[in-house]
Formats: sequence, C-alpha cells, structure tokens
Amino acid sequence: MSRTNTAPARPPAATGDGANRWVVLVVLCVSLLVVALDATILHVAIPSLTEDLRPSSTALLWIVDAYPLICASLLILFGTLGDRVGRRRILLLGYALFGIASAVAALATEPSVLIGARVLLGVGGAMIMPATLSILRAVFPDRRERATAIGVWTAVAAIGAATGPVLGGFLVEHYWWGSVFLINIPLMALILPLGRRLLPESRGTAGGPWDVLGALMAAAGVLGCVLGVKRAGAGDPILAFPTAGPLLLGAALLVLFVRRQKRRTHPLIDMQLFSRAAFTTSVGCIVLAMLALVGLQLIAVQYLQLVLGLSPLETGLRLLPLTFAAMAAGATGSYTLRRIGPRRMVGWGFVLTAAAVLLLTFMGQHDRPLLLTVGFVLLGFGLQTTLFSAYESMLSEAPQRSAGAAASIGETSYQLGAGMGTALLGSVMNAAYAPGLAAVPGVPEEASRAAANSLGEAYQVAGQLGGAAGGALHQAARHAFVGGLHITLFVSAGLLLLGAVMARRLPRVMECPVDVEEAVEAMSAEDFGPDDSRGSDERHGPGEPRGPHESGEGCEPVRRPRPTEAAERSGLAEPSEPRVPATREAIEPAGSGRPAH
Repeated sequence: MSRTNTAPARPPAATGDGANRWVVLVVLCVSLLVVALDATILHVAIPSLTEDLRPSSTALLWIVDAYPLICASLLILFGTLGDRVGRRRILLLGYALFGIASAVAALATEPSVLIGARVLLGVGGAMIMPATLSILRAVFPDRRERATAIGVWTAVAAIGAATGPVLGGFLVEHYWWGSVFLINIPLMALILPLGRRLLPESRGTAGGPWDVLGALMAAAGVLGCVLGVKRAGAGDPILAFPTAGPLLLGAALLVLFVRRQKRRTHPLIDMQLFSRAAFTTSVGCIVLAMLALVGLQLIAVQYLQLVLGLSPLETGLRLLPLTFAAMAAGATGSYTLRRIGPRRMVGWGFVLTAAAVLLLTFMGQHDRPLLLTVGFVLLGFGLQTTLFSAYESMLSEAPQRSAGAAASIGETSYQLGAGMGTALLGSVMNAAYAPGLAAVPGVPEEASRAAANSLGEAYQVAGQLGGAAGGALHQAARHAFVGGLHITLFVSAGLLLLGAVMARRLPRVMECPVDVEEAVEAMSAEDFGPDDSRGSDERHGPGEPRGPHESGEGCEPVRRPRPTEAAERSGLAEPSEPRVPATREAIEPAGSGRPAH
C-alpha cells in the first residue's frame, strides 16, 4: 500500500502558520496576474506593432493567437506533470521561461521572432496557470479558507484580464509596443526568488510512470479543437477543411485519450472525477459562462471604439467598473457560498449576468455612460460570482492527489469556452450584421460585400467612396452593427439562463468532507502550529470531523470513515479516499447534489 505524503516536503515558511498561507496566496496571485495581463494587453498594441514590423495577415493572426492556442493545448500536459514531479518545480520553471520569452518578444524585430516568443509565452503560461491553482488546493486544506483564497484568485484573474487593455493603451501611447512585454521581466525577476523561498512543494500520486503519449494526445487534441473553433470564429466556413479538419482530428484524439485513460492503471486524469455530478456540472458551468461572455466582450470593445469613438485607453477605463465589481464578488464570495450554497450561488450568478446582458440591449448609437456603467457592474459581479463558485466546487470535488489534473481541466474548460464563445457569438453577429449592408443606395455591390466583413472595414470602404454614398454606407454600417449587437446580446442571455438551469445539479449546501489523506498528512507534518485546525487521532475517533473546517456555519460535514485494515490489505479501499462507508452519508460523494441523511 502506498500513500502520498507531501507534508514533510513543505518548508516551514510556507505552512508553519495561517499567516504564511496567505503570503503564499499573494505570490500565486501575482503569478496569475502576469499571465492574465499577457492574454489581453497585446490587443491595443496591434496597430503600432503592425506599422513597425509589417507582418502579413497570416503572421499577424499567429502573433495574436499563438499564446492562447499553445497555452490551452498544454494545460493538461503540465498540470498532470506537476502532479508527478512537483507543482512548485513546474511553476518556477514557468516563471523563468515566461521572463525569457517576454524579453525576446519586447526586442523582436521580425514577425517570426515575435511569433516564436509568443509560443514560448504560451508554454510558460501553461506551466504557471494550473500550478497556481493546484498549490492553492494543497496549501488550503480547510474548505472555508480555500473558498476565500479561490475568491481572491478568481478576482485577480478578472483584474488582469480587464486591466490589460488599460495598461497596454497607456504603454503604447507613451512608449512603444514592446513595452507591453517588457513589464513582465521585473515582475518575474521578483517573483522567482520569492516563489522559490515561500512556495511549498507538493505532488500527487507517485505510483506508475507518467503517460507521455497520453499527454501528447491530449495536447494535440485540445490544440486541434481550439484552432478549429478560432477559425470558425474568424468567419471561415465550418465545413471547410482548414476549420473542420483540425476540429475532427482534435475531437478524435481527445476520444482516444479518454479511452486510453480508462484502460491505464495509473492514468493522467482519473475519469471517475466526471462521474461526480458536482465536478461535471462545475466544468460545464465554466464552459457556458465563457461561451456566453468572451465573444460578447470582444464585440463590446468594438462598440466602444468604433460606434462611440472612444480611444483604446478610454475603452479600458470604461471597463474598469466591471473589474471593481469582480473584485467585490471575489471578496464576498466565500461568505456568500457558505450562506446560500453552490447551487443557488452559481444559479443566481447566471441570472444576474443574464439580466445585465439584457440591460445592455438598450445601448444605441449614442453614448449612455450611466447605462453602460450599471450594466458592466452587474455583469462583472454576476460573472465573477458564477466562476468563483464553479471553480471552488470543481476543485473541492477533486482529491488533493489529483489537484493538478483538476486545475488543468478547469483552465482548459475556460479556454475552450472562450474560443467557442468567440466563434458562436461572432457568427451570430456576422449573420445579423451583413444583411443590413446588402442594398445601400449608391453603393456598388462589391463595396457592400467588403463592408459586410466588419465594421472597421465598412468605415474604410465608406471613406474611399466619399460623398453621399460613403456617408450612407457609414450610417448603414453603424445601424447594422448596433442591431446585430442586440441580437447577439439576446443569444448570450439565453445561454446564461441555460447555465442557471444546469446549476440545479450542484449541491445545495457547502459540504466539507473528511479527506483522510489530507488529515493524515496534516497530522504527520512536523511544522504545524498549536491551532486546532489540524486535529489529532487522540481527540477524534475514526470518521469524526477533524478541525473547524468540518463543521461550522454554512459548512455541512460529510463523514468518510477510514477503511479497516483488512480492506486496505485486500486492496478494496484506497487509503486516500475510502470506499467502504459506514453510513449512507459516506456513500454519496461530496458535491453529489443529494442531501445527507
């Protein structure tokens, strides 16, 4: 019988007391902030970059897409590798690679060099993102504290994504496009030694070799799916080979990956996780939330810049209320989750976000700052509430030994949802926008077809035509875009309400199961403090709650007794997650959605 014991590997500075756990959280959040910033900060630098490097249209596409494509495809690979070789080790390597790649990108003088640097940034990001969440899972075994930590973690992700355009706009206006990458270097130079000193090392299951072939199959499968979805979002026909080919190949590889994992004794990902209703539903809610909103965000940015005429910096500032609302939702998320439970929190988060989206249908061709501010506040608070509770439920369902795999599944779901949202809502927008330019008086048919590609291109065509025809085309394009935006908002609201229905499969209360593996590790650690949160076998019998995180306001205890010695010797029970319950409460996995008896 083997058991993973990560506690002795933790340095005292990381886990010696509660205060240092929060210092670890700060380090992890700074890591995530850098990665989230890099996902959006480049968008406002594209015009300046294009003027300087003169990339082809294909090269420009890869400059923008290489980072998210590579990052999404490698999340499972590095998340499961961290479970085997050490999550802290993978995270520190990611820091170093991210800093080096940022320097190369900032000083690039050729499009090919910049594309290569963006690929390396994607690799570094894939090493950092799941490692931060899986280390957080190990450092905060108390579910109530972990809920608070995840609230801060998700809020930081929202801050990074929303702050990227603002910071990028400021840097481009005052310096040059390479400065959007250069800011990563001092941050990584600071966080690398801090992470090495403060972060604890933890691993998952040590038995069996790492499935290299399976990891590569998963990476290629996700890459094919994301690439196909992005091509569809760019307007390529769904049945064309450049779109359908990667999609079909990626889907086939993922199916083969799942079958391979089910057959292996030591799989990369325990597919039994998906048999838990709370885990599967949480992953689905993450996908649906991003499906409904990421494509909408891109369209909203176009609205602010092209319809209202705001600069990139002004556009970023208009989105700041969304960021502040997301911060508030993250700060209060743990309290709300304990009070109302995951089912209501995710469900009402979806409903609030849908209401915000419907409110934004009152946007027109003229600026309405108050309406936009209220809509963005509700949007940020509702979305952050939904994502926080979904991430917390997903991570709490996974045992500590599979934290890296669970984190990579969550992050991959996020990326896939974002890609599918861009494709779906972009297609809806194009379908609603193009017919409005079909028969503009005085505009040649060829010019109308070119203008139907995008609002920016319509403005260019209108400027070339000039006169009455140009003015008519300009006005028709604005009307068509706003009308298409309203239809897209209604579709997005429908998807969000579908998510509210899906959330009914989540548990009603915030359950706190006794994880025997974590309890044993905590008791065997040499560096725990005198606080009562670690428990002791002398004070608790088998199956009794261990520490304050097993009971308390809004936290439903679920007892999981330890297996008998005979069961352990026979191999019928895993030491980390007992399968021989004494009561019905133990039969139902935590987060199954069924009430305890």
